[in-house]
Amino acid sequence: MALSVYICSNCDAQSPKWAGRCLECGSWGTLAQGIADEKTSGKKSTAGIAPADAIPFSQISNEHVPRRSTGIAEVDQVLGGGIVPGSLILLGGEPGIGKSTILGQLACSISQQKNSVIYCSGEESAQQVKMRFDRIKALDPGLRRDDKGSGADTLLFIGETNCEKICGALRHHKPTLAIVDSIQTIASSDIPSEAGSIAQVRACTVKLLEVAKQENIPIIITGHVTKEGGVAGPKTLEHLVDTVLYLEGDASQYFRLLKTVKNRFGSTNEIGVFEMTGAGLVEVKNPSELFLSSENEHAAGTATTAVVEGSRAFLVPIQALTSKTYFGYPQRKSIGIDANRLGLLVAVLSKRLGVNLGDQDIHVNVVGGLRISEPAADLAVCASILSSYKGKMVSGTIFEEMEPDTILPDTILPTIFFGEVGLTGEVRPVSHTEKRLKEAEKLGFKTAYIPKQSKKISTSIQLVEIKNVRELEI
Repeated sequence: MALSVYICSNCDAQSPKWAGRCLECGSWGTLAQGIADEKTSGKKSTAGIAPADAIPFSQISNEHVPRRSTGIAEVDQVLGGGIVPGSLILLGGEPGIGKSTILGQLACSISQQKNSVIYCSGEESAQQVKMRFDRIKALDPGLRRDDKGSGADTLLFIGETNCEKICGALRHHKPTLAIVDSIQTIASSDIPSEAGSIAQVRACTVKLLEVAKQENIPIIITGHVTKEGGVAGPKTLEHLVDTVLYLEGDASQYFRLLKTVKNRFGSTNEIGVFEMTGAGLVEVKNPSELFLSSENEHAAGTATTAVVEGSRAFLVPIQALTSKTYFGYPQRKSIGIDANRLGLLVAVLSKRLGVNLGDQDIHVNVVGGLRISEPAADLAVCASILSSYKGKMVSGTIFEEMEPDTILPDTILPTIFFGEVGLTGEVRPVSHTEKRLKEAEKLGFKTAYIPKQSKKISTSIQLVEIKNVRELEI
């Protein structure tokens, strides 16, 4: 008989009775009812158990892991070249961000390659899923069925919330891809708790993992997220799966970013960019053109930087607004960059350049809702703040005085800024300098303010190498 215990979702410690605080890690409210591991709950002797086989690494074959293309280049790039058979992939994201949409596109794309796909949903009915699939198929003529109904029998739907029945169907049909939307809606009959509980989420994930590995079936599961943005449920859920993806973006914006948090079969630095349309998510081949489509990219308070995500670089405008504060304490607010980083850069500008920003409210925004975590954008943030404070637009000569809504003369040169700014005002080099400059050159930028380089860079862009942020001054 299974032993019922209480398991901490933070450290996996087990307790025979419920308590408000875990005795091992000290976390509050993390104990949930579960089933004790039969291998550890008893006190059986291990004397008669045969030892495990130890295999020398020299005898292990180093064969290339085959991957299956999804038919969507951006998804393949994020996954490291395609889906690995037998892998378990977790997709998270805010409600309404487009998780079901992109999974529907994956299902349609792979099924149209005459591969069997099972789509299991415990949240929506078959009619609701079919309506979404019809809308997605209208997105690309290649995804539409022909007159003979090609692809109609390769895409199957399961409206079930019992985990054992789902696993049985996967073992019976052995599809090329299985999608479970979502893990919080299915439940195992072995666990005496409701669907979505910590014990159920972990147990169902383990069962799906066994099916994926034993039957060599790639399975994609979606997970709800908490208000902090992480996948709801135990943290061990992310450790169990092979790949963790997050679909991010502002619901009010038109683009979405597919990022990798964990990937056992590829890099975790890749990023896929999509545009949300009425017919689904469309791949964005050149993200720089998407972010630079604004007509006010040369306005005062705007500076463009080059961001590197994974193997690609794209240009993003950064906007700053400084205004006289009417309160005792000036505000420092940012969207898209860390607020602590903004406070640091404002302090550097005030101290090293002597600019009086102590009586100014400063607001910084990354255009398009993108979040920038790398320090390479520091120099662009400083330039945008100085540009707004002086009321002059950024150009090849740093700051150019222009009246609003006037035609830009030829002397206004498209300029980019990138470099890390230290506390003493020094501008430090960043990685992938040539890749950033190549992207800027492709989009017609003429001038680049970059950190002092130790080697010569071959580019048609006029490079202005600076050592200290004071060199941004007129």
